[in-house]
Amino acid sequence: MKRLIFILMAFILVFLTLFLFLVYPVYQKRYISERILVEIKRGIPSLRVLYELEKQKLIKHRSILSFFLKISGKSKGLRAGEYEFEGKISDMDVLRKILNGQVKKYTITIPEGSNIYQIAKIVSKICPPESFFSLIRSQEFIRKYGINLPVLEGFLFPDTYIFEKMETCENVLDTMVKRFFKEWNSEFEKRARELGMNMEEVIILASIIEKEAKVKEEAPLISAVFHNRLKKNMFLQADPTVIYGLLPDFDGNLKKEHLKSDNPYNTYKRKGLPPTPICSPGKNAIYSALYPAPVSYLYFVSKNDGTHVFTTNLKEHNYYVELYQKRGK
Repeated sequence: MKRLIFILMAFILVFLTLFLFLVYPVYQKRYISERILVEIKRGIPSLRVLYELEKQKLIKHRSILSFFLKISGKSKGLRAGEYEFEGKISDMDVLRKILNGQVKKYTITIPEGSNIYQIAKIVSKICPPESFFSLIRSQEFIRKYGINLPVLEGFLFPDTYIFEKMETCENVLDTMVKRFFKEWNSEFEKRARELGMNMEEVIILASIIEKEAKVKEEAPLISAVFHNRLKKNMFLQADPTVIYGLLPDFDGNLKKEHLKSDNPYNTYKRKGLPPTPICSPGKNAIYSALYPAPVSYLYFVSKNDGTHVFTTNLKEHNYYVELYQKRGK
């Protein structure tokens, strides 16, 4: 009996010793005053990861954690990615977060009407600009989606996305283009054919409507103006297309000389649609491009409050230009 008690006491002593030296330290909480970001690259050995965590003072007991990884068979279970740590944490909290792959997420919002230069800045934390521009102009990449344009402008659908930092540029752009094709449905395809247009032409027109329509309800009216002008073989005379042709060096000041310069996006000098979309249109602009209001308007002029006056003839148009643009200024 005494021997059994002795063995039991010895076992308890060993257990307590192991607990004090192996378990307790890695569960002991401490406070991190500043937010720390750690990026674990693919293929990095666990020992090197633990060394980096120790170097950044996120863990204090590297050897114990290494022992735990070995006996649990999880030495190769550290998932690559960017991790964020702050507040009260323990060594085990840090290790568990990485083992569970709780990587930092980036919420990225692409506003309606954003062009490729603006989108490149928005996604730059995940997708470097050089890779971004290379991909959106890659014919091999574009052809994957059946898009017949030299660039993916207009097809990076405006929405809110969540990405990890380790995401590839291909995945980022693929997610946005696939989001576009969730909106571009068979009904839209059928309607485009009824209008004698293809998908690319609809999105080009929708992108111009997106830039011109500051008030959502006016989009079908603006669409009607452009449809009517196209039918009559008139110049579209849309300032946003001229501005797009000046990017990325446009300083925000549209001058008369810009309207006179001849480039593929100057709809004051060239009839028809420009060669590509000029931004990423939202669903309302796309719908309006497909379903213009049943009106005969050919002109519109800004009232300087986000709304427009629509007219059917040049005389009326010039009157409102004088009233709102020249006198107004």
